[in-house]
Amino acid sequence: MSIKSDRWIRRMVESEGMIEPFEAGQVRETEQGRIISYGTSSYGYDVRCADEFKIFTNINSAIVDPKNFDDDSFVDVQSDVCIIPPNSFALARTVEFLRIPRNILTICLGKSTYARCGIIVNVTPLEPEWEGHVTLEFSNTTPLPAKIYANEGIAQFLFFESDEVCETSYRDRGGKYHGQRGVTLPKS
Repeated sequence: MSIKSDRWIRRMVESEGMIEPFEAGQVRETEQGRIISYGTSSYGYDVRCADEFKIFTNINSAIVDPKNFDDDSFVDVQSDVCIIPPNSFALARTVEFLRIPRNILTICLGKSTYARCGIIVNVTPLEPEWEGHVTLEFSNTTPLPAKIYANEGIAQFLFFESDEVCETSYRDRGGKYHGQRGVTLPKS
């Protein structure tokens, strides 16, 4: 297995539509000023966070149960920023829609700017032939409220190419999160 470079990422976007919308370079500034960067890096792609957030709240004293998740445990917010309460978390999605090729495994890592503020980005691997908006989870590990910015860089995806094509892809087995759009809550 090998990690893929910026040239490979650009080729896959052109031939396979792997990332939409796609930024060929690193964007660090907009008309509004400096931002947390997004776009193609040396060996990965920095995705952006969309402006749709689900902020965890426990006003109903619910138990977090992945087999029986209570949708009322979240407050929906659409905004350019998301304030995550202390020791809590929020869900969001990528601006980008991804289509992972059959011989690629994609890993997500948080950006250092957020990590240095105690904000952890959690995403499971994107398996071969998975596609959709990626649901992102942000944990605020601090005792203070934390801010996330929409339409700015939030996490980096690394693409690993296998020496051989997998026997059964995510699409082949009908994965429950295949083709998701928007922020997707747990499914049992």
